[in-house]
Amino acid sequence: MVASKTEPAAPVQSGYPSLHRSRRRVKDRVLAGLIYLCAAITVCVLIGLIAYILIQGVPYISWDFLSTAYSARDEALQGILPMIINTLYIVIITLLIVTPVGLSAAIYLTQYAKQGKLVKAIRFTTEVLSGVPSIIFGLFGYTVFCVMLGMGVSILAGCLTMTICILPTIIRTTEESLLAVPDSYKEGALALGAGKLRVVLGIVLPCAMPGVLTALILGMGRIVGESAALIFTSGMSYDMPREFFGHIMQSGRTLTLHLYQTASQATDPNAFHIAYATASVLLILVFLLNRLASLLSRVFDKSAKARA
Repeated sequence: MVASKTEPAAPVQSGYPSLHRSRRRVKDRVLAGLIYLCAAITVCVLIGLIAYILIQGVPYISWDFLSTAYSARDEALQGILPMIINTLYIVIITLLIVTPVGLSAAIYLTQYAKQGKLVKAIRFTTEVLSGVPSIIFGLFGYTVFCVMLGMGVSILAGCLTMTICILPTIIRTTEESLLAVPDSYKEGALALGAGKLRVVLGIVLPCAMPGVLTALILGMGRIVGESAALIFTSGMSYDMPREFFGHIMQSGRTLTLHLYQTASQATDPNAFHIAYATASVLLILVFLLNRLASLLSRVFDKSAKARA
């Protein structure tokens, strides 16, 4: 006799949804609603903050305000041209110093160094430096650069101090960008006979350039918005620059320091108008610098895709 094969019983499907599934769907909807609510609150706060500053400051921005000097005694001279020049000085010089140092450190950590105790110590040090308050960097910069090295309170001392401030951000962000480059790119170039240095500079670095520019954007924002580290090192002078290179050895306040100084003068009713106008110019300047860096990032991204 041949044993009859019994068919497996089909699962009984109920016409009613599972209670567990319905509870899970309710929780998912509540969580999604909280996420969207938090995102909406964040965006609204940002838009409201920017709109309030621009509404209070833009009506007081004029060509004379942007192109004249500043004087604490003469009410006719309330321009911010020296502060704009000092801010650009500190941004450009700091980026010129920190970019090769941070880029070289990131390339060494990802492409040449053996992943051992030394690399772990360097990464731990950079992470610790990124969490140090900026006022500590200001005291360190004043002690080392202004006093010990004899630079005095100057723009160069402020640039060196800001270099230490943003160096951890440049290293860590660039390091992650270099690690994100596929290994197949490097292996293919090495298989064709290219040297290690040529592979790093010709293949890996161009592909990681958008991430490098992102690190520079973050560092640029930190430089423009910094005040505690610069108040001890770059100083509060508002004199108009007279020499192109000699000015870096003189004191000069940035837009952020000028904003702090004018806002602290609560007795002067015109001080808050100048402070809001300075804040508006600061926001516009940061936006323009970020857009310029974003355009460069797109150009390098297209170039990297073309190489790939």
